[in-house]
Amino acid sequence: MCNSDGDCRSLGFLLGLPFAFLSLLLSIVGLIVWIVGLLLTCICPCCLCLTVIVELALALVKAPLHVMEWFTSQIPC
Repeated sequence: MCNSDGDCRSLGFLLGLPFAFLSLLLSIVGLIVWIVGLLLTCICPCCLCLTVIVELALALVKAPLHVMEWFTSQIPC
């Protein structure tokens, strides 16, 4: 299944769906950690370690997109 650009990555998309689902679950955990970390940072802004935790949580939230991009780029066409 190729589009007009000759880019047929649908197989990579289908193979990546289970892993994207797992990373979606991780992103929900990351969202919860992000909210808690953000609240704690507002309460006590002197804690710099919370900033690192919030950044890690944001990376977890973006995980499903990175997984799908990686899987579709691995399929040669």
